[in-house]
Amino acid sequence: MLGLRRAFVALLPLPRAGSPPAAAMSTLLINQERYAWLRELGLQEENPGVYNGRWGGRGQVVTTYCPANNEPIASVRQGNLEDYEETVKKAKEAWKVWADIPAPKRGEIVRQIGDALRQKIKVLGSLVSLEMGKIFVEGVGEVQEYVDVCDYAVGLSRMIGGPILPSERPGHALIEQWNPVGLVGVITAFNFPVAVYGWNSAIAMICGNACLWKGAPTTSLVSVAVTKIIAKVLEDNKLPGAICSLVCGGADIGTAMARDERMDLLSFTGSTKVGKQVALMVQERFGRSLLELGGNNAIIVFEDADLNLVIPSALFAAVGTAGQRCTTARRLFLHESIHDEVVAKLAKAYAQVRIGDPWDSDTLYGPLHTKEAVKMFLDAVEQAKQQGGSVVCGGKVINRPGNYVEPTIVTGLPHNAPIVHTETFAPILYVLKFKEEEEVFAWNNEVKQGLSSSIFTKDLGRIFRWLGPKGSDCGIVNVNIPTSGAEIGGAFGGEKHTGGGRESGSDSWKLYMRRSTCTINYSKDLPLAQGIKFQ
Repeated sequence: MLGLRRAFVALLPLPRAGSPPAAAMSTLLINQERYAWLRELGLQEENPGVYNGRWGGRGQVVTTYCPANNEPIASVRQGNLEDYEETVKKAKEAWKVWADIPAPKRGEIVRQIGDALRQKIKVLGSLVSLEMGKIFVEGVGEVQEYVDVCDYAVGLSRMIGGPILPSERPGHALIEQWNPVGLVGVITAFNFPVAVYGWNSAIAMICGNACLWKGAPTTSLVSVAVTKIIAKVLEDNKLPGAICSLVCGGADIGTAMARDERMDLLSFTGSTKVGKQVALMVQERFGRSLLELGGNNAIIVFEDADLNLVIPSALFAAVGTAGQRCTTARRLFLHESIHDEVVAKLAKAYAQVRIGDPWDSDTLYGPLHTKEAVKMFLDAVEQAKQQGGSVVCGGKVINRPGNYVEPTIVTGLPHNAPIVHTETFAPILYVLKFKEEEEVFAWNNEVKQGLSSSIFTKDLGRIFRWLGPKGSDCGIVNVNIPTSGAEIGGAFGGEKHTGGGRESGSDSWKLYMRRSTCTINYSKDLPLAQGIKFQ
């Protein structure tokens, strides 16, 4: 997820570092009456960014900014490598306590975390909107995802386990035993600063793991606020706070996590470029990684599609979160017979998108996360023009405070244009013509990423060919719905340069555990497998 990619993020240098002078403290949004609600989350002008049972931090002070106006919100004192070392040790000690608690009782703690999040859902959603830039309803929806995963994990805590397998030897039992891996490191990105940690931590916790979280530096306040909610639940249950540790920081902390042999699993959400570096560092020590990286997602619309479904689906998938979802639709393949009609209807829908402050209830489209993202947007639009594309709508920066750009539609490019194969983390939709099913399925698969994909059709045969071995090569393969908006009950993730990891539902829990095949001899004999005699 970097053109800007989902993580501007994790191992990159810290933005706008440095402690604000005392005279500037009054300019922080947290000190303005309109944003007094930030105090309800336990936030203050300067916040400690390390939690391991107690709050601290000895690193740089980083100020985070509101993307809607580029005004400073508050600051967080990051952790340094000493803080990291101390936190890992405490997390390992906390794991010894947590692993001994029966899984259903661990589920009860996760249930309480979900309830605590419910109580703060609107104010926490408002913080997501303020610091990340997504619209309020999406911010609340993101917290709801964490709540939903907690509910899911509670049930899962009574269901995880392995089978009893038939043994070929008399008087023997053959079973699978699943145990927690130990310490799970979670590095998350700016665009889903709550939900992705929730997907990982809720499942990891019921499996018996401790977690150490490093969020994106540009959404550090969200990381602190979420951790405060979790910490209170752990403390109220007289459990070590280090079960869910936090170390805010930059490249030094992310690199330390990737190289640390005490990190039994490292879950990384971010760009393909940085994800590759993480994967190599983890593999070098034969560690485990769970990667959720880039997506250059396509919607394919056939001539028999219901356009009443297509237009809102394409709009939501391309414009939602200002094009900053890993599942954002970046390519729209239209059958040549309906191309012009769909483009005209989609352009009309784009013109009706309500742009404004992300925390206003009427707003459907907010800012990009950073000024750097705006530059990347403009560069991509220019490249698209140079490569033969025509801008149907959008393509410009909006003249207002903040990082606002126009949602953009580009037509006329070939399916293999370099810019079409580049994931730009911005609201640019490349609309492409096709003639035949076979060619467009191949075009869907020709990009390096393999996260999400969707077709719109009423042809049952085509639907099952799309779902089959010669259809989409993505981890998410949809029919008559957008590429974005995945449910928590399914495994989330993708193939190829998307990283191959799976989070959240289905059997993703297995990634947070280690499996042992166990043979138990309850007889008085010692028969060998495969009938071997050794006498």
